[in-house]
Amino acid sequence: MVAGSPPQPEAIGPAPRYPIESVDNALQLLLLFAEQPRVRLTEVSKHLGVASSTAHRLLAMLQYRGYVQQDPTRAYEAGPVLRRLGVEALRQRDLLRQQDLSGAARPVLERLHDKLDGATTLGRVEGQHVVYVDQVRNIKVAPLPPGSIPAHCTSLGKMMLSQLEPDELRELYPQERLDQVTARSIAYRSVLEAELRLARLRGFAVSDEELLLGVTSVAVALPGLSGGRYGMSAALPARRMTPHTRGGAVRALTGAAAELSSLV
Repeated sequence: MVAGSPPQPEAIGPAPRYPIESVDNALQLLLLFAEQPRVRLTEVSKHLGVASSTAHRLLAMLQYRGYVQQDPTRAYEAGPVLRRLGVEALRQRDLLRQQDLSGAARPVLERLHDKLDGATTLGRVEGQHVVYVDQVRNIKVAPLPPGSIPAHCTSLGKMMLSQLEPDELRELYPQERLDQVTARSIAYRSVLEAELRLARLRGFAVSDEELLLGVTSVAVALPGLSGGRYGMSAALPARRMTPHTRGGAVRALTGAAAELSSLV
């Protein structure tokens, strides 16, 4: 076994009637890549308790099928197939989490809506855009513009973007100039970066008529969920969003977000 690696997992299913040792070794080898990013031939040999020639044949077959690959130092690392399987597993996990969130969110959003008398939303960010998981709204708040919703124009999007590292944000927004939905939308990445620093500092983000004229919203992140990828927002007519009202909305959102996080 490789020094510092966890013990090999115990069998979960019933023992096969005709076990194939080479298959078992290959599966145990794949699990090793879940624990450390790179391994060498001698480490594989020790981990499996097999000869170096056997370890080499196992690695060669996995490399042939794209499960592993060699880096410039000749160490082995996860290949494109293994990485794709990992991404798909994460996608499926996120889909299940979204379904759980959507089911649990409705009563929380409805109570928040009744308390604030404004549109309440649960959503997440995908790239440069916001995706709404669920929303409770009334006719006092204007309908959203058609098409995708730019994250930098919404409080929910800004709150999620504030969780990114500076280099991640610049990779997502390589250009300094940003598209505007209204005349009040942020037009430059440098201005967005400053606003995201402020949102990160105070724990909430604001969109002041940047998506819809006459509508102001505030948003907070859901704690402990998917690395901060989900958030909740409340939108009110701009004339009603006084500093006092905004403070109350942030407190209500924070409580609702904590409640929803505890349910899933």
